[in-house]
Amino acid sequence: MKARKVSQLDPDGTLADNARRIAAMRLEEVRSFAPRAFDPSEVEALHDMRIAAKRLRYVLEITGPALGPYARQGASTAKKLQDLLGEIHDCDVMLPRVHAHIDRLRAEDATWVRQAAGSRPKDLTPSAARDTPNRARYRGLEALAVYLSARRAVLFDRFLREWETLEGSGFAARLMEGISPEPAGMGPEPATPGLDPDPPGPSLGPDPGSASEIGGSSLSPPDTGPAAPPDEAGP
Repeated sequence: MKARKVSQLDPDGTLADNARRIAAMRLEEVRSFAPRAFDPSEVEALHDMRIAAKRLRYVLEITGPALGPYARQGASTAKKLQDLLGEIHDCDVMLPRVHAHIDRLRAEDATWVRQAAGSRPKDLTPSAARDTPNRARYRGLEALAVYLSARRAVLFDRFLREWETLEGSGFAARLMEGISPEPAGMGPEPATPGLDPDPPGPSLGPDPGSASEIGGSSLSPPDTGPAAPPDEAGP
């Protein structure tokens, strides 16, 4: 899935402003797949939603220092959604492979039975398939296919529940509000009129007469002994 183009990025703007525009587009991408992704047969929509969630997560992780703590929370939520959809995708990838492998083994066994019957058989009895070379493999592969189908259904039901919870909690609106600049009046409180600020306290820097040390190594100039007396002027 190709990422949607983000418009109105400002090369001269701040990282936070541009990051918010990108995050808004990536969030919109995630939500745009919701109607189709509610159908369990829409494998492509579920996969595309996973990719969109991954892109949203990366944007929030990379620009988190500029966007604040809400970005980290949003990235964590996007990762959980991405991981859940990834587990569903793994089932969608594995199931066709398992079925294809079963079909291939059955075709091999059918060929084996046909060859074992001789050059011109008139018919075959069911017992002809009793000793096929791949007969023991069917049971394991078919059990695996049953497990993958059931697990996929469980994960999909979980996805529906968790998506409903996200939408019901207003996750999208809260995320965009959380990474937006603070509105006017929400900054630090101004000093109360009529009260003087606290007088400055003593300096916390090193004493002017003492040597600064880092790791025990003195940074003061080395002692070179008493200064040499100035040359006396000749007569």
